[in-house]
Amino acid sequence: MDDLVLCRHGESETAAAGVVGGDAALTVIGRAQASELGRALAERPFDVCFTSPALRARQTAELALEGRDVPQAVLPDLADIDFGAFTSGPLHEYRAWIAAHGPAEAPPGGESRVATLRRFCRAYRALLGRAESHLLVIAHGLTLSALNDDPPQPSVAGVPYGSSLALSRAELTAAVARLERWCEAPAW
Repeated sequence: MDDLVLCRHGESETAAAGVVGGDAALTVIGRAQASELGRALAERPFDVCFTSPALRARQTAELALEGRDVPQAVLPDLADIDFGAFTSGPLHEYRAWIAAHGPAEAPPGGESRVATLRRFCRAYRALLGRAESHLLVIAHGLTLSALNDDPPQPSVAGVPYGSSLALSRAELTAAVARLERWCEAPAW
């Protein structure tokens, strides 16, 4: 891998309703965001596209790459955080919970932020090991903010749907190393 562009999926039906998690399709707005993402990336070459298993990420990839011959594959470690008992509930309740608990604590039946970020690091390391030069990745807001925020933050509210982050191999390597260090002594 020489470089990658990491993108957040378009708005989903559950996100528009203010609901946590689920595997909902894109809204009309989300489909437009995915198409706009495709226009913004039209001049960039991609050898392969990896997505989260989530329907919203796969639909975003299909729309963003429409008319292009770019193979697509699901990378399971890019899956969204497991919200546990908060799944299908109001987003504001999950955000209040995460802000009141340490990053190593998991919601009932769910995944801690530390466990999620360790999983993302496995995905990032797998991407760094790819033979292809130019990668496109479409996943979730936390996959972008985890690489950009130092230290990671409890909320990803500032990552717009359909946004992207371009990183060189060296930049991704440094960001992953920083994130792995944070996971050893996590704190908000």
